[in-house]
Amino acid sequence: MNDRVAISAMGCISAAGKNIMETLHSFEKEMSAPSAVSLFDTALKHPVFEVHNFSSKHKNRTLGLLLCALEEALEKYDLEALSSKYKVGVCIGTTVASQLNSIEFYKDYREKGHASMAPVDAYLQGNLAEAIARIYNLKGPCCVVVNACSSGADAIGVASSWLENGFCDIAIAGGADELNKIPLCGFHSLGIMSAVQCAPFDQNRKGLNLGEGAGVMILENQNVYSKRKNSPDMFIAGYGSASDAYHLTAPHPEGKGLEAAINEALLRAKIYSKDICFVNAHGTATSENDKVEGKVLNRIFGDKVNFISTKGCTGHTLGAAGAIEAVFTALTLREGKIPASFGFVKEDPDIGISPVTKTTDINGRFAISTSLAFGGNNAAVVIGKKE
Repeated sequence: MNDRVAISAMGCISAAGKNIMETLHSFEKEMSAPSAVSLFDTALKHPVFEVHNFSSKHKNRTLGLLLCALEEALEKYDLEALSSKYKVGVCIGTTVASQLNSIEFYKDYREKGHASMAPVDAYLQGNLAEAIARIYNLKGPCCVVVNACSSGADAIGVASSWLENGFCDIAIAGGADELNKIPLCGFHSLGIMSAVQCAPFDQNRKGLNLGEGAGVMILENQNVYSKRKNSPDMFIAGYGSASDAYHLTAPHPEGKGLEAAINEALLRAKIYSKDICFVNAHGTATSENDKVEGKVLNRIFGDKVNFISTKGCTGHTLGAAGAIEAVFTALTLREGKIPASFGFVKEDPDIGISPVTKTTDINGRFAISTSLAFGGNNAAVVIGKKE
């Protein structure tokens, strides 16, 4: 196994829970459900997964979500002490926070010729990676990854490459996104949003539910973690990224980019497909995405593969999805069991394989989390467990 990058701390927040323990409990008990949008006014009636009653320490909501996840990770990690001895980098994936997503600003500017600069001020202060580096006085490389819905997974992959190649010793990596009116309208215009709770991979799936949240991992290279009294038990074993170069919003019908990304991740992890004990699939509950992803998983891992999608409990958290799902993959691999894939009832004959429908024991040291995104982006992260 490639054990050059250790996972030393984690944190996450979503509609499923404001921390890791709440999230795992929601997944196990299938407690999370979408509801009508309450964060802003909209005529659209699609149910969404909002994060309620969280304490944001920043007027930029996406940054507030990210800080919540990071603060959980730091509860058992002495970043201040370690950052004085080692170079610490920050790599965060996002979609919403990469743009000025204020319809009110654009509307006022178009109609009046001027607008309040408050949204612009919040946006300019909302560079996620730079903000984290500034708040914690970190001196390593700093990067925001904007790769649509694979951004969070890609950020973890980029940060891992920094550690493997000596650009820094420790990296804060992950993804964050808020529920926002512009992506809500965008997905609505594509006709891929469900009027009910989403059902990934189900024959009768109706589309996705949007969500919001953040996931963070603190990663260390061997130079750092080898000096610990308690050695880490989880690793970023491999990462792969590939593009379909096929269509702006649709995956390649045969999933060539996703297959290439998975195979690259397995190669870098120095393992085979048979070594994977479960797959945390992207599983958006859209017609084409699930069909393509299911076919690829079947080709690579066979029709008996244990796989799930967590989006029935979190919604699609866009740039945060790959990071939240990587955190969940590591947690469940450590525990040795995965929950049911919420929302699934009936196998789709066009897919040919089904996610797990009950809490299932997993035996093995490796799991993989997959991400598909607009623009033909595909990413895969292999998580490895110490023997």
